[in-house]
Amino acid sequence: MSFDKSNPLTRIWELIGLRYKSHPWHGVQIGDEAPNIVTSFIEVVPSDTVKYEVDKRTGYLKVDRPQKFSNIVPTLYGFIPQTYCMDKVAEYCMEKTGREGITGDGDPLDICVLTERDITHGDILVPAIPIGGFRMIDGGEADDKIIAVLKGDEVYQGWKDITDVPEAIVSRLKHYFLTYKEMPGSNAKRCEITHTYGKDEAIEVVKRSMKDYRMKFGKLENKLSVATLQMISFGQSWQEALQEADGIED
Repeated sequence: MSFDKSNPLTRIWELIGLRYKSHPWHGVQIGDEAPNIVTSFIEVVPSDTVKYEVDKRTGYLKVDRPQKFSNIVPTLYGFIPQTYCMDKVAEYCMEKTGREGITGDGDPLDICVLTERDITHGDILVPAIPIGGFRMIDGGEADDKIIAVLKGDEVYQGWKDITDVPEAIVSRLKHYFLTYKEMPGSNAKRCEITHTYGKDEAIEVVKRSMKDYRMKFGKLENKLSVATLQMISFGQSWQEALQEADGIED
């Protein structure tokens, strides 16, 4: 999903983007080659001992919680901008699991990005190629985790599907997501992974999350353009009213 170049106000938003930092969920483009190659916003890296996540209102990273156990996230972890997990994603989860009553979690689509390079901090954008994912259910909500490789990675770019990934890496990722919300000493299991799926299903989940985003938020640049025109029209009307008032006083 990219800017409509035919929109005469597109240049305005491009210039605003040079002046102000874009919100990583709404203001960053998913990429012209999505869903096959997607922009990913990284919130957490393996060296982090606390879980960070984007504050949805401001777009800044915030501390979500300290990691409860000694295990750490095994890969770069974040979300895909301009995606949303709601009706379409939930429908696909119910279709594949045969369950009913599942809803989307109302968040952008999560993504794990595999790379052999050490990337030491989050709050960055990386291009990623989806190769599979986990169909995770968290408290009755679809909470898929897309597994991807960093575009151009010298080692992992040869992995085209989840079946190419060593089982030890898949198991490590699965263990993290099955335990990352548990409290030490508690036997309650909040998260469940029903399937590990390949590239084709991962692409479908990304497509559905893009549709859910459009259904929820529409094209924000178009809404911004309409709001700008309304503001200009309001300013003109206000100026005319002031001129009329000045004429009455004279």
